[in-house]
Amino acid sequence: MKMINVKHIAMRLGYLLLGTIGVAACADYIDVVPDGVATIDHAFTLRNEAEKFLFTCYAWLPNNSDAQSNTGFLAGDEVWIPVAQREIYPANNWRIARGGQTVVSPLVNTWGSGMWTAIRDCNIFLENVSDLNKVPDLRLDERSRWLGEVMFLKAYFHWLLFRQYGPIPLVREDIALDAPEEEVRVLQRPVDEVVNYIVELLDSAATTNVPTIITDRSSELGRITKPIIAAVKAEVLLTAASPLFNGNTDYSQHTNTAGEALFNPTVDPSKWTRAAEAAREAVAAAQAAGFQLKTFNKAQYGQFTLSDSTATLLGLELGFNERWSSEVIWANPNHGAWNIQRDAMPRLQPEATVSDARSHLAAPIKIAEMFYSRNGVPITEDRTLDFSNRFTLRTAGHEERFYIEDGYTTARLNFDREPRFYAFLGFDGGVWFKYDTPSLTDENTYVVRGKLNEQSGANTYGWVNETGYFLKKLVNWEQAVTSSGVSYQTYPWPNIRLSDVYLMYAEALNEAEGPSEEVFRYLDLIRQRAGLNGVVDSWANYSSNPNKPMTQEGLRDIIQRERMIELAFEGKRYWDLRRWKLAVNYFNQNITGWSVHQEAETDYYQLRTLFSQTFVAPRDYFWPIAEYELTVNPALRQTLGW
Repeated sequence: MKMINVKHIAMRLGYLLLGTIGVAACADYIDVVPDGVATIDHAFTLRNEAEKFLFTCYAWLPNNSDAQSNTGFLAGDEVWIPVAQREIYPANNWRIARGGQTVVSPLVNTWGSGMWTAIRDCNIFLENVSDLNKVPDLRLDERSRWLGEVMFLKAYFHWLLFRQYGPIPLVREDIALDAPEEEVRVLQRPVDEVVNYIVELLDSAATTNVPTIITDRSSELGRITKPIIAAVKAEVLLTAASPLFNGNTDYSQHTNTAGEALFNPTVDPSKWTRAAEAAREAVAAAQAAGFQLKTFNKAQYGQFTLSDSTATLLGLELGFNERWSSEVIWANPNHGAWNIQRDAMPRLQPEATVSDARSHLAAPIKIAEMFYSRNGVPITEDRTLDFSNRFTLRTAGHEERFYIEDGYTTARLNFDREPRFYAFLGFDGGVWFKYDTPSLTDENTYVVRGKLNEQSGANTYGWVNETGYFLKKLVNWEQAVTSSGVSYQTYPWPNIRLSDVYLMYAEALNEAEGPSEEVFRYLDLIRQRAGLNGVVDSWANYSSNPNKPMTQEGLRDIIQRERMIELAFEGKRYWDLRRWKLAVNYFNQNITGWSVHQEAETDYYQLRTLFSQTFVAPRDYFWPIAEYELTVNPALRQTLGW
């Protein structure tokens, strides 16, 4: 589609102040003004034109359903791909995971790829729609709603930059083309000021006529609601309270070019209290709007004969990959998860071709180890189950048939695991029930056969799963293969789910007040849906550290692992490890997998190292600003360490 005139105008006017004049190459633009009309004013003469500009602001939202566009999806240690990068090229976020970041041409350069132009679009919209003399056919209630939506988007775009770069400039209003130099060349602001400004925008958006729920579900799902605003506010404040931003002494000497300190090196406990209150409000807003954790209703699919075990797995999967699941607070309908399902899907049937099921999104062994035992505690803590021999072989019995094929020999690591392990991961010998199962039952369904020259094995250069663990969570169970092709049930990628908000609240409340029944309550709601007992009972009965949930430090570790498990493969882990300042621990480990290019069991189940990651702290916690940007705007200061 041809780029709109308003975009050209926005680019010409600014952001020279920020050193960026580009726009995202893959954005979908909406025509705002007719051809030949080069004035922004025309965009706000009537409601129809103003609505197009509103949707232009929405069009800048990142496409998280794309493996490359979702920065956190490949930039860390959670998902690995073949070096060939077939159909995921150039995977710049994965190049970050491989230590390829540079100041000359930064990878995933959000600063220079249009985000400031997105903020400018929001400022133009807010300035014009706030003027009651413009868009005369726009109702007052609708005007209020639109203003609230764009206030949110402006806050969110600032938030995306802040999360990536830390201290950033604040673009509070549009800057005129003829503004003096001191107004154009703005400074980075201290992180606390940035957070307060983002929250101020979100609070203002919440007071407008933005709805609590979307009533016109046929055309408006994905537009901003009050629960979305509350959830993003909680996420912002949770991040601001975390060690990366709260008392980070590594950056105590980092200043802007005016000499202002950009980080406060003193820990402020009140930030956790503020985050807990925001998360509490987000929980209340979501519950009031009717969001609830997804479970699978077997009666709704009476044609299938399913065990309770399989029903639990399907409920866990559908909480993420069902189209408009009951627990998805915010998803973007313009970014449907289709290609990413194909990239995750193994070939389970003879009719499936490499173009239908590419299987090259893989989870490293350490991610498989991360999930709990069937007793709901880490495998290194379970005192009743021995996982010290987890890389040896074991043959599945009949009682394990809903997770591993009866009589199949696979790694001991794949046995005695919690339901989320089997819901979120596919592996050699693992059962993969889906809608087109001929038997209509989970007793005789599809199984991953992942060794070389087997159906799901590493048989085609570039189209291989490098570790032996497939991302089952990403693939909706209604995927079907026929002689005429394959179909995937596309779903809008969830940005925030109810389980995420529950975990935000539990984390912030534990940091603010320590362990409590309220913290356990929200952790246990998630665990119960996952088929596990509560935190206190699980640790008391099965852990070698039974009192761990009773200390703030111990419960912190439990909550962090719970987030990494529950939100696995959603692009969240990378950002969490950064804000916890734990990336230096996790991203300096080897990426390992099974020897997937082998045919025999004893050869296949040998660990191999795919890559030795390197993370340099504190440098790599924030993105570098491209050297070119610093030349254009000398008022900017390079990120510490770069």
